Amino acid sequence: MNIEEIKPDLFRPEDARGVAELFREVYGDSYPAKIVYQPDRLVEAFESGDNIPVVVRTGDGRVIGYSSLFRAAPNKGVYEKGNGAVSRAYRNAGVMGLIFEYVGKMVSGIAGIKVFFGEPVCNHVYIQKAALAHLPFVETALEVDLMPAEAYEQEKSASGRVSTLLMFITVVRHPHTVYVPDAYSVQCGHIYSGLDDERVFSISKEEIPSSPGTRIETDVFDFARVARINVYESGADFEKVLFAREEEMLAQNVTVMQVFLDLSCPWIGKIADVLREKGYFFGGILPQWFGGDGLLMQKIYGTPNWEGIHVFSERAGRILESARSDWQRTLM
Repeated sequence: MNIEEIKPDLFRPEDARGVAELFREVYGDSYPAKIVYQPDRLVEAFESGDNIPVVVRTGDGRVIGYSSLFRAAPNKGVYEKGNGAVSRAYRNAGVMGLIFEYVGKMVSGIAGIKVFFGEPVCNHVYIQKAALAHLPFVETALEVDLMPAEAYEQEKSASGRVSTLLMFITVVRHPHTVYVPDAYSVQCGHIYSGLDDERVFSISKEEIPSSPGTRIETDVFDFARVARINVYESGADFEKVLFAREEEMLAQNVTVMQVFLDLSCPWIGKIADVLREKGYFFGGILPQWFGGDGLLMQKIYGTPNWEGIHVFSERAGRILESARSDWQRTLM
């Protein structure tokens, strides 16, 4: 292995089959983002701008490292950096660090990217450390029990469901007003105090309008048994609409419910209170998720794998404590 010969670069269509081979080496066929195994689909997503992969190649062109930026929110300017893999033969060669550095240099030159975020796993802290060492990420949220242990069976790194940390970088600044739920004013205050963008804050005090008007969209990730519900608009029928959607999701064997609320809504505090009464707990902040910021709330059917959550930074530790203490409230 000659480390000097490996170089990061933007994905090329001829890399697609090498990406599939890399993920089979590392994860077998169990990686949940199936696009990495589908060369034609991977090329199509790259050409449309929905998925912007970065690879690390050896001198002879073999793909030994991969990660990508892909659209992951209602706001199409929000990209996630994820779906990472490094060949076992190059695990100690700084491959992921090369990818982080390359992304930091190229991302501002790509039209349409407003913010991007990483979602490092919390069954270990290696990726968290690499991310924070190479890019100015700001930790903003924790997704509890997001991934099943089976996804990490090949590398034997998880004894239960795996949580992920959300950490954001602002590419295009977007100062705006945020309506903070009173129940989470302290938690949100801590997260926003370190954000790399400006906000104007107002405690959300308005009542939910008497007219209906709730509009939500749901994605179900069958392998992970996770449902993600984006609440675009909320009205007097919110609880009824949410309850009906929950029933549908439970029938599909979902064990983790995630709800994303738009903090540009003046009555979002009352909507958060409805979720709190139904067993949801605090997850964190998602900058520019809807254009305005999002608030993550989540519900786990069963006891979360708290002991399996490992975070690197003090800031992430405070977010973990906020999530766990609010979950404990749901048991009372």
